[in-house]
Amino acid sequence: MAKIWVEAYGCSASFADSEMISGLIVNGGHTLSQSASDSDLNLIVTCSVKDATANKMVNRIKKLSSKPLVVAGCLPKAESSTIEKFDPRASMLGPNSIGKTLDVIDFTLKGKRRIELEDSDLSKVGLPKVRINPVVGIIEIASGCKSECTFCQTKLAKGDLQSYRMGDIVRQIRHDVDDGCKEIWLSSTDNGCYGFDIGTDLPELVTSVGGINRDFMIRVGMMNPMYMPRIRERLLESFENDKVFKFLHIPIQSGSNRILKEMKRGHTAKVFKDTTEKFQKKFGKFTISTDIIVGFPSEREDDFELTLELIKETRPDVINLSRYSARPGTKAAKMKQLDVSEVKRRSKIVFELAKKIAYERNKEWLGWKGKVLFDEISDGVIKGRNFAYKPVIINEERRLGEKIQVEIIKATQHGLLGKTLS
Repeated sequence: MAKIWVEAYGCSASFADSEMISGLIVNGGHTLSQSASDSDLNLIVTCSVKDATANKMVNRIKKLSSKPLVVAGCLPKAESSTIEKFDPRASMLGPNSIGKTLDVIDFTLKGKRRIELEDSDLSKVGLPKVRINPVVGIIEIASGCKSECTFCQTKLAKGDLQSYRMGDIVRQIRHDVDDGCKEIWLSSTDNGCYGFDIGTDLPELVTSVGGINRDFMIRVGMMNPMYMPRIRERLLESFENDKVFKFLHIPIQSGSNRILKEMKRGHTAKVFKDTTEKFQKKFGKFTISTDIIVGFPSEREDDFELTLELIKETRPDVINLSRYSARPGTKAAKMKQLDVSEVKRRSKIVFELAKKIAYERNKEWLGWKGKVLFDEISDGVIKGRNFAYKPVIINEERRLGEKIQVEIIKATQHGLLGKTLS
């Protein structure tokens, strides 16, 4: 029996992986350490989607390698040589190899290196978990994707789409809600193509999950716009359920169709515009989150201007901005890169525009009254979400999982400030 420290980075699917790894560790007779300094073994669930993130992973690997170390997640599958360079003794566990967790840990504790990167046929639904947040259940509905984006390393790490069975997902959610979860995240590499490999799709899943006779909210995670024409109308219908947060994360990446084609995104700017318009028109107050990459290798000034025009036209509530960085193994890494100073200039312009729009969108909520579900404690402050997944803070103590009536009295770039109503 050993004390094991687990830490995770990246997307919600990575955090779901860390919860399952922790569950397997506890079920296997080990205990979870409260710190890396107090552990017998360290395990890090990594992300490799950006240069800056990969650099952070390298720094963490260096720090954690004073103890026996297991590196899990995307980095081992996409860049195993990077791990070997900084800790040649570290064991590795791929994102779809979680069933081998205890074997890898046991070998590593004995001073032996174990590499498990091959995909297993083990479904990630129904595995034991130790939840990071007791009121949020992160449900991985699939692994991998159907896309071939030229800038993205995720496909190298997670492979082709493998959707999990709807009945298993519904049973897992029912269990998690009965166990105290008030909020369920439907998560995967790309929710938009969920079920295409098993004869179903996302709207059918959202409808089924919404039909569970329990009190909870559903957050539908990231989906690529390329699948929207195929599922949009039925997805709109599934979002009519009051349990579903009126929130979409649909990464556009660029407003230029030429760049989208070079990125192999499989969609046009019009698909994104049509989708945002339809959801906002149907539901009124609706939160749109998107991703923008500036400085893609072949991005010209006119391409960048098209991105700015699209942002101004659609006014997304949240813009996750990235400067393009070449990732090893991707097609775009072989292209001629733009000057770093030019990428920084474009990034600053988008950043300032995104701040302005976020503040303007949040001001539209001033005076709103309604229920807020408190789902997170960050830096000692409790935060909640309203029906459109807008972050709300109140200056008083509340319990996680509590849902109360709130009036919005102030807006900032980052969220809303409210007061409780009696």
